[in-house]
Amino acid sequence: MQPLISIIIPVYNQAKELRLALDSIAKQTYKNLEVIVVDDGSKTKFSIFNFQFLIDTPIQFVRQENKGAPAARNRGLELARGEFVIFWDADVVAEPEMLEKLKARLDKHPEASYSYCNFQFSIFNFQTIFNFQFKKQIKSNEFSIEKLKRQNFIHSTSLIRKKDAIEWDESLKRFQDWDLWLMMAEQKKTGVWVDEFLFKIISQGTMSRWLPSFCYKEPFCRLPFISKRVQDYEEAKIVIQNKHGI
Repeated sequence: MQPLISIIIPVYNQAKELRLALDSIAKQTYKNLEVIVVDDGSKTKFSIFNFQFLIDTPIQFVRQENKGAPAARNRGLELARGEFVIFWDADVVAEPEMLEKLKARLDKHPEASYSYCNFQFSIFNFQTIFNFQFKKQIKSNEFSIEKLKRQNFIHSTSLIRKKDAIEWDESLKRFQDWDLWLMMAEQKKTGVWVDEFLFKIISQGTMSRWLPSFCYKEPFCRLPFISKRVQDYEEAKIVIQNKHGI
């Protein structure tokens, strides 16, 4: 029998995105799953009856006061029964073979604690006259602690052996996944890369915190509508660097 994979989904006011995420989970070729949805104090309470019809796998719904995504992930980790866990963001839509391929990669690398892949970032806006769709492919790298110290290249939606999983730092507002992988590396827990684009991050509306790489360079980083976001990014990066001595 296939080992159980626990899918942990932190969600905050993302009902439309959650439906898409659950639909892609229902289509996974890997079938021995449990789904844990942690509602991080959404303004409107989620009802299991609004989502259970989307998927054959029973969904465990947990609601907590708003504490942030790291706390929601930690709550899900406490409840997880699987031999493997994956922190599946509510805006992630996966290819049907994603879990099967991530699991197969770990099977080939028993020394690795987790497996990760490439992904696509997509933004849709259907609320204006000029509808647009923006896509950006994010390609990862072979695992390297030195590369990881310079910049995070591993998304939080990665398959982790439950025995190697650790708690997220609930004090961090940004770069929570970078911090997690650095903490695991400091414990000699490493990852293995699946060089395929196996999921999309679907965002409706604005680009949120994402900026093209050129925005962080002169002279663009000094533009009025960019400078504050670049400053926030650099300050948050320094927090991680100081925490890990890099």
